Amino acid sequence: MLERFPFLKEKGHVISLVGAGGKTTLMYALARQFTKNGARTLVTTTTHIYKPKEKLWACSSEEIQNLWRQGSYAVVGEAAEEGKLAGLPAQELSAYAKLADIILIEADGAQRMPCKVPADHEPVLLEDSDIVVGVMGMAAYGKTIEEACFRKEESARLLGIRKTDLLTAERMAAILASDKGTRKNVGCRDYYVVLNQCDNEVRRQAAEKIRKLLEKQGIHSCVLMSFGEERN
Repeated sequence: MLERFPFLKEKGHVISLVGAGGKTTLMYALARQFTKNGARTLVTTTTHIYKPKEKLWACSSEEIQNLWRQGSYAVVGEAAEEGKLAGLPAQELSAYAKLADIILIEADGAQRMPCKVPADHEPVLLEDSDIVVGVMGMAAYGKTIEEACFRKEESARLLGIRKTDLLTAERMAAILASDKGTRKNVGCRDYYVVLNQCDNEVRRQAAEKIRKLLEKQGIHSCVLMSFGEERN
């Protein structure tokens, strides 16, 4: 599935992941693949991510380069509450970024909900980010906004419906395509969509419908996946 991302064999990218329904899992899967391809890969956040279980968290340039020499990727961030990492100060991140071939950034939070419409202050995209990957979990399909969405009020407002209304393929596609939804602040950056949790036939068929709807709106890079949850 990951091979469908053309940027995986390239270097020099700053890739931001936004949306809901599997960003962290996808980010670490991409980190492993970039590392396998020989890229010095740095993983971080502009919001919060869970501290990795493995010894991948680095607190200095020396620790970062040691991890790269060991054939791993490095995760950077400031220790925060509940076993999480928060974003680094801009100057510190900039210093680390100069050492890396690839930077992966979780730029949005969703509290493990499968669908999200961002608030005014979200997502937090760095100026240097040139690729945005928008993620949505197909577990949201057929559920109400109340059941499936983080930022319920924003989601209902964007779609012009009630929080008790269902998320159809058309409504999910509208969130993914909207510059007030998952595509917010993307601008001229390359934009990819990942429909995650396609783990049964109903969800997969709905995801295929979403992909076709996005193609009609000029979004041709849409990948269907089925990642489970993981924190590292």
